Amino acid sequence: MKRILGAAAVAVAFGMTLAAAPPAMAAGHIPKGFLLYEKEAAKHHNDDEARWEVSQKTGARFAVNLCDKATLSRSGRVAARTATYTAVPGYARAEQVILYASPRAAEKAMRDLRAAVARCRSTRASGLTYRVTSAKAAIGDDALKITGQSYRGRKWAIGGERALVTRRANAVVVYNIGGETGKPARSDFTRQLRDARTMLGKICRIADCD
Repeated sequence: MKRILGAAAVAVAFGMTLAAAPPAMAAGHIPKGFLLYEKEAAKHHNDDEARWEVSQKTGARFAVNLCDKATLSRSGRVAARTATYTAVPGYARAEQVILYASPRAAEKAMRDLRAAVARCRSTRASGLTYRVTSAKAAIGDDALKITGQSYRGRKWAIGGERALVTRRANAVVVYNIGGETGKPARSDFTRQLRDARTMLGKICRIADCD
């Protein structure tokens, strides 16, 4: 995530007075409505073709789970909130904020994710190969862009996901889009990066930032 000029510096430069920062929320708690897509989820009328679900289960599956391991990055969590959207014929979107007991526990969650990416870089099913690549992203304290894509031989096939996972202090944030994706491209992460920047702009209201 790109860093911008701090609010205090902007205020001094333009002779403005800063308003008081909003009070910090209770430690280890993610309040209702904190996720970016909760308003959209609340307004949506679920049916057989499209539905939103919002969960506050601390043990929810990690929103990008390449090895299909229920306990991935679960150790050390104190709270989690997840919004998922699914629609036919196979489109899905997920937003997830997880709070860990400490920044060290969140760092371990990121290490566990990287290990899962390395362990499950290539899997085969129904004549297709699902390949996973990853790259660092300059956002937050640590971030990873993950591309999953189906291939038939050397040619890309329908089916994939594009996930951005970033950490700030003891919080880990995930934005993942999957479904009938085309050939991987850098622009695939435009929305995820924008959403992550917005979320990290307010994450210190609930995270233990310095």
